[in-house]
Amino acid sequence: MKKSNYIIEEIIDQYTIEDNNRPWIIGFSGGKDSTVMLTLVWLSLLKIKNEISEKFLKREVWVVCNDTLVENPIITNYVNGVLMKIENAAIKHNLPIKVKKTIPRLEDSFWVNLIGKGYPAPNNAFRWCTERLKIKPTSRFIDEIVNSEDNDHKEAIVLVGTRKSESATRAKSIKKHEIKGKRLTKHPLQKNVFIYSPIKELHLEEVWYINNTFESPWGAEKDQLFNIYSDASADDYECPTMVSNKEHKSCGQSRFGCWTCTVVKKDKSISAQIENGEEWLIPLRDVRDWIQDQRNILSNREPLRRNGLPALNDMGVVKLKHRAEILEKVFDAQKKINDMGIEIELINNQELIAIQVTWYRDLYFDYKVSDIYNKVFNKNLDMKEHNELIKKEEEILLSACENDKKQFNLIQDLLKLEKAKTIMMKRRGLIEDIENRYKQFISA
Repeated sequence: MKKSNYIIEEIIDQYTIEDNNRPWIIGFSGGKDSTVMLTLVWLSLLKIKNEISEKFLKREVWVVCNDTLVENPIITNYVNGVLMKIENAAIKHNLPIKVKKTIPRLEDSFWVNLIGKGYPAPNNAFRWCTERLKIKPTSRFIDEIVNSEDNDHKEAIVLVGTRKSESATRAKSIKKHEIKGKRLTKHPLQKNVFIYSPIKELHLEEVWYINNTFESPWGAEKDQLFNIYSDASADDYECPTMVSNKEHKSCGQSRFGCWTCTVVKKDKSISAQIENGEEWLIPLRDVRDWIQDQRNILSNREPLRRNGLPALNDMGVVKLKHRAEILEKVFDAQKKINDMGIEIELINNQELIAIQVTWYRDLYFDYKVSDIYNKVFNKNLDMKEHNELIKKEEEILLSACENDKKQFNLIQDLLKLEKAKTIMMKRRGLIEDIENRYKQFISA
C-alpha cells in the first residue's frame, strides 16, 4: 500500500533527524489504531537498521500502555500477551524499544474512590475517573522521561494513533493543534512535550488492511485482534468494507474500555462478547448495571460532599452502607466467575486495605472489608486483625477499661486511625482525625 510506504518513509525521516535524540513515547492500547502505528514505527526502525545504518538507532522508543485496573478482562489478557511479545521481539531484533505499563496510584484507583471514599459512579456530569485512572499515570511517566538524567534536551515526543477520519470532532481537534508545514505539535497540557500523529491521514479500511495483511513484527497472531473486535461488535459502524479473506466477519463499533464504565448507558462491547459465547462476563455486566441503577437513589447518598459542603439536591457522597453493598456485589461477581473455573481478582489486596483505611479515616468503624469478604467467599481473611496476639491485647485493654465497651471501642478506633496512617505512609492529618473521633465520642 503506497500510503503505508509513505508513512514509513516519513517516520524514518523524523526518527533520524538531528534533534538530540528526544525519546519517543508511543501510547499503546492494543487496539487497531495503536497496533497499526506501532507496526509502522517498528518496520521503520528495521529499515533504518538493515538499509541505512544501525548507528542511527540511538533514540529510545517507549511503548507505554496504561492499565486502569478495571479494563475489560479479555482485553487485559490480550494486551498483556502482546506487551510480552513486543518486549521479547525488541530484544531479539536489537531495537531500542522498551515497554512500560502504567497504573493509577492506590489513592486514585477506581475502587478506592468509589467504595473507599464514596465517590458516586462516574457520569458525564462528574467524570472523575478519566484523569485519575488514565491521564495522571501516563503523565507521570512522561514527566519521568522528560526529566531523566539521560535526557539532555529535557523534551519528549509522544506518538498518538489518532486519525482525522474517526469523527468530525477528532478531525477538528487535530486541525486545531496542527502547525502548517510541521509534523510536531505542542502537547496541550505538558511542558516540553510534543505530539506526532503519523497515521492521522489513514482511513478505517486502510487501518484494517494493514492489521490484516502485514505480518506482526513482534510475532502476534494475525487474526487475534480482528477476532476480538469481531466478538465485541455491537453494530456495523466500524467494520471494514474490504478485508483480507472471506472468513472475516464484521468488526463492528467496538469501543473497549473499563468494564465498570457507567458514563455510557450500556456497555455494548461486553454485551456483544457475552452474545458471542463469553458468558462468564455476565456477572461483570450485571454488577456494572446495578451500580449504575443505584447511583442516583437518594437513600444511597449523604446530603454533604466529601469536603463537608452541602451537595446539590442532597446527592452527596455515597453512604457507607451502600459502599459496603457495592463491595459485596463485586465480591459476589468475582465468586461467580471463580466458580466457573476462571481465576480473576476484581479488587486487589492493596485496594482492599486502602478501602478499609479510608473508612477508618472517615470515622466509619462498623463495617470491615474482611467481614464482607468472609461472608461472600466463606473464608477467614483476617487482614491481620484477629490473630491470637491481638485477641490477647484486646482482652487486656477491655480489662483496663473496666469492661466499659464505649471507652474500649474509642481506643480501638484511635488505634485503627494510627494504623491507617502507617499503612498509607501518610501521617498528615492524624491529629485532626483523632480530634474528630473524640468529638464523635463526646456527642454520642
